[in-house]
Amino acid sequence: MDTSGSALRARLEDDEVLVCPGVHDPLTAAVADHVGFDAIYMTGYGTSLSKIGYPDAGFVTMPEMIENAANIQEHIGVPLVADADNGYGNATNVVRTVREYVKAGVGAIHIEDQTFPKRCGHTKGRQVIPRAEAVGKIRAATDVRDERDESFVIIARSDARGTGEGSLDEAIDRVNAYLGAGADVGFVEGPTDADEVRRVGREVEGPALYNFVGDLGTSPYLPIDDLAAWGFDIVLFPILSTLATIAYVQEAMATFADDPVTAMRDVDAAFDDAAVGSLHEFSGFPEVVGWEEAYLPATDHEKYEGSLGDDLGGE
Repeated sequence: MDTSGSALRARLEDDEVLVCPGVHDPLTAAVADHVGFDAIYMTGYGTSLSKIGYPDAGFVTMPEMIENAANIQEHIGVPLVADADNGYGNATNVVRTVREYVKAGVGAIHIEDQTFPKRCGHTKGRQVIPRAEAVGKIRAATDVRDERDESFVIIARSDARGTGEGSLDEAIDRVNAYLGAGADVGFVEGPTDADEVRRVGREVEGPALYNFVGDLGTSPYLPIDDLAAWGFDIVLFPILSTLATIAYVQEAMATFADDPVTAMRDVDAAFDDAAVGSLHEFSGFPEVVGWEEAYLPATDHEKYEGSLGDDLGGE
């Protein structure tokens, strides 16, 4: 049976680097899927901020992340790469974490070597657990992969570069140890300039991932072609939808505060320009109507007649 993991592995065998836009909920994921990408990324920062209203500082829990990932994967047609933070505990907790993400049907997760509580990989104050303990967590993750779904992709991340006096050498060595423990992709968080990024691409002993966070963090803006040439296989843009949502909603709300009617008209026009059809079509009402016609008693059909697209009144 084809799974999200098998589709993702097939895509990673291509020579072209895999670029994944970040989304934070099923709505932003549906927009990304409508545009068309080979894979989509679920941001932990954006999930925490949108789901519980807290920053990426260890407040969001495993069930909340799993629920968001499952809902996103259900509503897109490509593999989801999901943030799994630090596995939400020690190696035994990682066993359940990976089992739950496999059940959610996503294509891949990344697990980092931070202590608990963790925090965004581009903020100060991060700490990492001892290397041997981190290797054990990755071994636990890969054993679950092998038992439950061999196509499931495990991405191992090290935050050692950004911890106190943490060095790039330590981060690369850790990621290579995680790859040796069975991880599929290596992820060094927080290289600070192009030379460091180039080193990561060259020295990680397996497929490599670059986290493109822009002005939020330390990793520099770099051309995708350069990243591909340096050996990177996956590039994440984790907070794309989160920043876009905040920026564009703030602009719309500011206009609304001055002139509600004009603001609503402008938003309507922008939505029409998005070329996704009506809101009802985009949200999936035609499929719901199909279920009604297929499964509800014939006597109910008249009640729902005309409930497609813009013919459906209200919100």
